[in-house]
Amino acid sequence: MSNDLDTVFAALADPTRRAILAMLLEDDMAVTDVAEPFEMSLAAISKHLVILTKAGLISQEKRGRVKWCKLEPDALRAASVWMQGFGQFEPVNLDAFERFLETELPTPDEA
Repeated sequence: MSNDLDTVFAALADPTRRAILAMLLEDDMAVTDVAEPFEMSLAAISKHLVILTKAGLISQEKRGRVKWCKLEPDALRAASVWMQGFGQFEPVNLDAFERFLETELPTPDEA
């Protein structure tokens, strides 16, 4: 299971791949349509799609002469379950933390 999680998180680490997944939330898309909004070659997009496919996050199928991509949301289930294990911690209140630092740390002119 660790290898599967590693593969999913590695695939999610890239902003282009996350953008592709967000696009596929809407509907299945042809590879050329997936590539359209990005300023990179079709070959570069294809490499991203291979990584997403190997991670199980998308599937690809040929319909006639066109290759289509489909989101596979179940692949995120194990990653989601793993991350929920960290839900036991209280979220950090950044505003309160900043106020604490302001009162506890000397300002540059005091140092």
